[in-house]
Amino acid sequence: MDSLSLVKTWPVDNVAVAVVGRDGQVLGSRGDQKQLFPLASVTKLLTSYAVLIAVEEGAVELDEPAGPEGSTIRHLLAHASGLAMTEDKIQAQPGTKRIYSNMGFDTLAETVQQASGIPFNAYLAEAVFAPLGMTDTTLKGSAAHAGVSTCADLSRFAAELLSPTLISEGTFREATTVVFPGLNGVLPGFGHQKPNDWGLGFSIRDHKSPHWTGKRNSPETFGHFGQSGTFLWVDPKAGISAIALTDRAFGEWAAEVWPVLSDAILDETS
Repeated sequence: MDSLSLVKTWPVDNVAVAVVGRDGQVLGSRGDQKQLFPLASVTKLLTSYAVLIAVEEGAVELDEPAGPEGSTIRHLLAHASGLAMTEDKIQAQPGTKRIYSNMGFDTLAETVQQASGIPFNAYLAEAVFAPLGMTDTTLKGSAAHAGVSTCADLSRFAAELLSPTLISEGTFREATTVVFPGLNGVLPGFGHQKPNDWGLGFSIRDHKSPHWTGKRNSPETFGHFGQSGTFLWVDPKAGISAIALTDRAFGEWAAEVWPVLSDAILDETS
């Protein structure tokens, strides 16, 4: 894909990118697809998927209490529990504000671990990595941001997000549509968003501006980006997913070049 040549101009030392089609096939790639990169918050996509599997297995329920009083697993997945970013501190009543929370995802992992009797990193590996053949992906630390993976492995995960096999269509649809609609909040790196729409662990593009995806991305686009300079989005309307992994922390450079790449990919595949 010619559009992927844009990454040659990115101010990074190492980058791996891939585009995956609706049928799960890699449409194009650049860079070492087997190089390991820290995922930062792209980890949340993997964690969320494991939690959804735990829901379908009956280990936990979306509306069971978890986190602060009045909060549930659904609130935690949707960054609507009221928990602070990194502290076990309540900043709002559940369901009233979109407060992006790493602490909330660590609480999710603890909840699933207690319910299943399996360390969360092992549960994640058994529930998600093994069936998808993600042999180089690991979680050693926080379920919010400590994942490490390759572009090849995330391409397999992207194929799953384009055509789910590990969870039901109903659960997947619920996870990738807006939960607790109308909540305002801060999209890290891009400021206040009114509303700041989110699904069950998946950031929903909707009409947010500015945003890390492109102007050509449909409002239904979902995914996540990470402060380590990584992103994964799925545009269900276009039927493609794009992945980018770099070794430079997120900053103004990323906010400038990521949307340009996304638009070029969508233009080339339309």
